Amino acid sequence: MEIFTILESIEDILEKSKGVPFSNKVLVDKEEILEQISELRLKLPEELKQAKWIKEERQRILVEAQKEADDIVKEAENRIISMIDEHEITKKAYEKKAEIIETANEMSREISKGTKDYADNVLNGIEVALQDALKIIQNNRNELK
Repeated sequence: MEIFTILESIEDILEKSKGVPFSNKVLVDKEEILEQISELRLKLPEELKQAKWIKEERQRILVEAQKEADDIVKEAENRIISMIDEHEITKKAYEKKAEIIETANEMSREISKGTKDYADNVLNGIEVALQDALKIIQNNRNELK
C-alpha cells in the first residue's frame, strides 16, 4: 500500500536527519516532511475508496447469494408442484427443499462473514497505519516544540 511507503519515507527522513548535540532530538527539513504529509493526505482518500468498494462488493455478494438462494427455493418449489401426485416423491421433495434452503442459508452466512472479516481486516490495517502516522507526527511536533 502506498500509505506504508510514505510512512517509511518519513521514518527514513527522521533516521537520516542530523542529531542535536546533547539531546534526543533531530533537525529535519520541514519542507520535506510537509511534502510527505501532503502526499499521505492525498493517498488516504484512495484507501477509503477501497474500503467503500469492499463494503459495496460485500453487499453485492450478499444480494447475489440471496438471489441464488431464492432461485434455488423457487426451483425446489417448482419441482414439488410437478411431483405432488406421488406421496413418496412429494415427501422427498420437501426434504430436499429444506436441505437446499439450509445449504443456501449457510452459504449466505459464510459469504457474509467472509466479506465482513475481510472488510474489518482492511479497515483495521488502515486504522493502525493512521494511528502510527499520527503518533509519528505528534512525536515530531512535540520534538519540534
